[in-house]
Amino acid sequence: MTRRQEQLLAFDRLLTIMDELREQCPWDKKQTMETLRHLTIEEVYELGDAILDKDLDEVKKELGDVLLHIVFYARIASEHKAFDIADVCVSICDKLVERHPHIYGDVKVENEEDVKRNWEQIKLKEKGKTSVLQGVPKSLPAMVKANRIQDKVAGVGFDWEHPEQVYEKVEEELAELKVEVAKGDADKMESELGDVLFSIINYARFLKINPENALERTNKKFIKRFQYLEVKSREINVPLSEMTLDEMDVFWEEAKKV
Repeated sequence: MTRRQEQLLAFDRLLTIMDELREQCPWDKKQTMETLRHLTIEEVYELGDAILDKDLDEVKKELGDVLLHIVFYARIASEHKAFDIADVCVSICDKLVERHPHIYGDVKVENEEDVKRNWEQIKLKEKGKTSVLQGVPKSLPAMVKANRIQDKVAGVGFDWEHPEQVYEKVEEELAELKVEVAKGDADKMESELGDVLFSIINYARFLKINPENALERTNKKFIKRFQYLEVKSREINVPLSEMTLDEMDVFWEEAKKV
């Protein structure tokens, strides 16, 4: 048996188990697309954590959880005679072929930027697409949404030419924020801070750094160092609330070396 045959058998087994659960398990029988939605989002975040932790065994498990949800949605849809998992596969296959004319057609590309531009232009031609930003989900977290917005408009040529220009924009937005902070207008400060964050996310894109990954890396680093500080606080039997900043800073510097 080839590996492809093993893969198909494994997927067939998953579909069979999904059918059995939907027909026999009280919890699975009760679920709807709406009740699964928040669980799916949670599973995707758990997958993201495993990827950032570079834990491939955990990535495998989380991918299984996400795949289960995909199969679950398709099974529910099939009960409403809307579509089934085969339709899902056909749909994504057709989309991939259509959006890769440099592989399945006669379009020539020089690099990945050409591929991205073609992708966005093809999407605009699809039925009902009147804006390149139409495909950005409204419920995305703000940082992820900003990154996607910038990616999409860049795909149709609305972009800076050099990273230095973007950095200058960051400095310009910081200066504008400083002016509004001095004035003390909360609404304008929030607006300018949003501009600062948007420009920094854009700069990250030019540096080919995913801002979400970069921030999460800092989150993890901060958590690790702060928890080290908490451990040391317990070791010397002095609550953090009773330590001076200078005392805490000693342990914080130690944490950087751990």
